[in-house]
Amino acid sequence: MAQRETETETVEDRDPEFAARQRAEELYAKDRTCELLGIALKDAGPGRATVWMRVAETMVNGHGTAHGGFLFLLADAAFAFACNTHGPATVAQGAQVTFLRPAEVGDELVAEAVERARFGRGGVYDVTVRRSDGAVIAEFRGQSHTLGGRPVRPAAETTAEPAAETRAG
Repeated sequence: MAQRETETETVEDRDPEFAARQRAEELYAKDRTCELLGIALKDAGPGRATVWMRVAETMVNGHGTAHGGFLFLLADAAFAFACNTHGPATVAQGAQVTFLRPAEVGDELVAEAVERARFGRGGVYDVTVRRSDGAVIAEFRGQSHTLGGRPVRPAAETTAEPAAETRAG
């Protein structure tokens, strides 16, 4: 039986960090918005991702500070990469952001997304946007929805006998 388990072992089983990073990189390679704005994927792993962006002159509002839409977009990019590290295509169901202090032209920003919970086809992710000096610029919370594949079962259910409809699959 051990031989059979080895034969069906996937890359994710052998190296979940590598598999998650690969999924995030594949999504990033197709993300034209990140490319246009200079957003770089710095790190990714199961349920987490880190992105970087420098605030450009074209990103400021009438007050001369970074427009909140660009800060939201940076956090949303980290959220997107983090929630897609598990496999099936996953999209935002909702999100909210709290702006804590302004960012200025030339500021280098890092957004770190961390998974807080996954359940059924849903998930909750928190993203912190920081300046290079460590000052927190914004906090973001995103809710995800997985479009395809098998939904995630809560941990308590994973040790129980699978439901009849999942046994056949």
